[in-house]
Amino acid sequence: MNRKIYIYQQENWPNFTWDIKELSDLLAEVINKQGRFIGKMETLGFDLQNEAFLETLTSDILKTNEIEGIILNKEEVRSSIARRLGIDIGGLSPINRNIEGIVDMMFDATDRFDKPLTKKRLFDWHFALFPLGRSGMYEIIVGNWRDDSTGPMQVVSGAMGKEKVHYQAPPANVIDKEMTVFIDWFNEKTNIDLVLKASIAHLWFVTLHPFEDGNGRIARAITDMLLARSDGLSQRFYSMSSQIQKERKSYYDILEKTQKGKLDITEWVSWFLNTLRKAIINSEETLGLVIRKHKFWNTYGTLIKNERQKKILNKLLEGFTGSLTTSKWAKIAKCSQDTALRDIQDLIDKGILIKSNSGGRSTKYELRDE
Repeated sequence: MNRKIYIYQQENWPNFTWDIKELSDLLAEVINKQGRFIGKMETLGFDLQNEAFLETLTSDILKTNEIEGIILNKEEVRSSIARRLGIDIGGLSPINRNIEGIVDMMFDATDRFDKPLTKKRLFDWHFALFPLGRSGMYEIIVGNWRDDSTGPMQVVSGAMGKEKVHYQAPPANVIDKEMTVFIDWFNEKTNIDLVLKASIAHLWFVTLHPFEDGNGRIARAITDMLLARSDGLSQRFYSMSSQIQKERKSYYDILEKTQKGKLDITEWVSWFLNTLRKAIINSEETLGLVIRKHKFWNTYGTLIKNERQKKILNKLLEGFTGSLTTSKWAKIAKCSQDTALRDIQDLIDKGILIKSNSGGRSTKYELRDE
């Protein structure tokens, strides 16, 4: 690679520049929305805050993995987070070691947002992501920088033999030095706004691509760590990863364009800020969901003792996919259809469920509009 194809080959790397005049209005809008939303969250009670945190962090962990094509079990993720928060969500699911590790990493990044970032901390996160030392079928270097023993670190797409190289990371022999510069900058107190710093840190880390695998997820954990510093809160009430997952194609497009460009990263920062702005706006939906659930259980909690009913009602409150029928109830609750029908009829008698007006061969049920 003699030609200067990539951003890290530029003469003044890693002295990024950006047009603050072009970004100032957008940055001010994001900071304003961020402050207003966090202020609103702080007016809620402890239980509601924990519920909102549970929903947001569950989504964050699921989506940061989905960006990489990894699908996790939602109930296992929720159970792992709920245990740490001391929240009773009824019938906690068993959790595999991989999910525990991912949750451990996210809690460490956000709960200890004010602690320095170190090589050891990053290595510990990497161990947490890959507790068995494997990525899928393959053994990988865990808890240390990559060594490029199987060739240069590349981001590729396409079928075997027709691969397209989107990006090639710096060689492994410079990673320790490059990461030292990054970590020193990360921990240094500067006049850069922390939201802006989060955008730079994200780009810088994925550009270095220091690990054999897991770089995207760790980059997003680093982003959340800086956003937690910006909020001054360890609890996360909006999810940048969820928004990135929605805009996955544009995320990879802007990364590739920036990594093949000059040190002026104005376009990347603008994309990051717009994505963060949408993440904060969309978090209002999560807050509405949490408040709805809270009001529901305050109203009906004493009437419902049956764990099957609690499980299905929570699914309805969280946005049940499709229509609820007796057979679906029986399948989810793992009971007979006769038992499911008794459970449903009991909730109808208590004024909690009603028969749906939608057509079809099977009788459908929905929550009575509170």
